[in-house]
Amino acid sequence: MFDAFSPFDLSRDGVRLHGRIGGSGAPLLLLHGHPQTHANWHRVAPRLAEQFTVVLLDLRGYGDSGRPPADEHHRTYSKREMALDALHAMQLHGFTRFGVLAHDRGARVAHRLAADHPEAVERLMLLDIAPTLAMYEHTSEAFARAYWHWFFLIQPPPLPEALIDSDPVRYIRSVMGGRHAGLAPFAPEALAEYERCAAIPGSAQAICEDYRASAAIDLDHDRADIAAGRRLAQPLRVLWGAHGAVGRSFDVLSLWRERADRMTGGALPCGHYIPEEAPAELLAEALSFFNANSKD
Repeated sequence: MFDAFSPFDLSRDGVRLHGRIGGSGAPLLLLHGHPQTHANWHRVAPRLAEQFTVVLLDLRGYGDSGRPPADEHHRTYSKREMALDALHAMQLHGFTRFGVLAHDRGARVAHRLAADHPEAVERLMLLDIAPTLAMYEHTSEAFARAYWHWFFLIQPPPLPEALIDSDPVRYIRSVMGGRHAGLAPFAPEALAEYERCAAIPGSAQAICEDYRASAAIDLDHDRADIAAGRRLAQPLRVLWGAHGAVGRSFDVLSLWRERADRMTGGALPCGHYIPEEAPAELLAEALSFFNANSKD
């Protein structure tokens, strides 16, 4: 899927991180969501690489990146730690300032990256999320039913881990196939990659810890930002699926306007998995948004 990209591996604080790099031009970091890997960009990354140096990274706990042990306060899988992983990966390639395009869990990492390291993030495009704290605070019955995994994965160990480990492929297909378009949008080779990586030992614990962190320490970090009046200053564009639960359950634009100074957004004609359901529409948005750097 990524013949024109070169793989790379690095280590930060003992955690191995895996990714790919390709193309030429201004640097652009792509971060995937749950329960996927950097393979979720296979329909858009080659085209983006014609104009940008594209860096694809597997988040810790996903893909072929490491799965460090959990800690009592879930710091290991906090979005602050994941953001430092991403920053380290970009600096490894000599990039101190770059754009970020991110989906789902990766978009939550990107939000924290832009908040903690505003000097590094030039522009930010987030796909199918509202701010984490707002989503928890405004959870409705409809959202809880659609995003049941948010509440399943944060339950105390070892039950969620044991259920996922009993059949990782079933978990992948249940989560991804239970949304708007079912499994139809996913290329067989991409789906096989998600299933392979979900079966790597330690994946179930890592997935749960990612979500436990989001319901605990990540919320503390978000509340601290709000209390201090810290807002995103970078140009921010937020896109969501018109047929997805986020757009139906939340006023996405209003919630992001509470956290960002310069933001725009809108819905695309798809469900949650925008890079694979609506790659042409996403490419048009991304090329326009990130090429605006040269016009600012």
